[in-house]
Amino acid sequence: MGLGVSLSLGTGLAAVALTGFLAISAMMPGADPAWSHPVPRGEPVIAQDGREPVETPDGGSPGSMLTDSPLYRAGELGQVTCEAPELDEEDPESVEAFVHAIADCLDRAWGVYFDAAGMEFTSPNRVYWHTAGNSPCGAFPMEGAAAFYCQANQGLYLGVEDIVEASGGSDRPEAYTFLISHEYGHHVQGQSRILAEFHSARAGVPRTEADELTRRNELQANCLGGVFVGAAEEHLGFGPSGRENILDDVGRRSDRGLGHTHGTAENGRLWTAHGMDRVDPAACNTWDAPEDLVR
Repeated sequence: MGLGVSLSLGTGLAAVALTGFLAISAMMPGADPAWSHPVPRGEPVIAQDGREPVETPDGGSPGSMLTDSPLYRAGELGQVTCEAPELDEEDPESVEAFVHAIADCLDRAWGVYFDAAGMEFTSPNRVYWHTAGNSPCGAFPMEGAAAFYCQANQGLYLGVEDIVEASGGSDRPEAYTFLISHEYGHHVQGQSRILAEFHSARAGVPRTEADELTRRNELQANCLGGVFVGAAEEHLGFGPSGRENILDDVGRRSDRGLGHTHGTAENGRLWTAHGMDRVDPAACNTWDAPEDLVR
């Protein structure tokens, strides 16, 4: 068919079997992508040793679902046991198979967690593009973006070749694992209604306030991605060097230049490490964190 992006729905081998080349053309005005995964720029700023986000229950709160979500009450994610195939970053089929395996693992891990929390959960639609196309959240690829999550259709969008290019052609599987786990973090926010509350809180507020809310949203996705990596890293075999590679990659993808919507490299690393260390979504409540931890 060869018309657009590789579209995959479902999980496991069935998801890979359903892979085809389809154009996504349903456009919905006003829909925003939760995240456009930026291309790394320059060297990361290293976080101060031992610095952790501080939970402050009396902090400002745009909405109760942000600060008092059932997502925060089910405890640790628990050890995640999964395996991923060998990654050949120069082979798009290998990259897609690897990402599918990680997505399968994310589906299982978060599905079990939501069940324990007494919340409904539906796995995201997986949409992997090879050429330009459209989503309900707009056209892709977006400028400087390799991946994004679209709440309108619960779509996890990744450019198969673009994520490799955005990662500098890295052969490190942990870089791609964290990228998709961050995007999946936005789906977790969506399934727990945090994302809807965030969009509602951001609507109509001044630009500086909207940007701060966006940073809190993105840094929470970093932390939720870290929760998954921390729970799965033993079985995925990343080790201490893999952890540092992830944190370095996060630093490179943080705010630089004019935009200030994803947080500083220091805070990006900080929240990611916090998630990996605590493996508990309750540690990811960026909405109550002091302002200096979400700059």
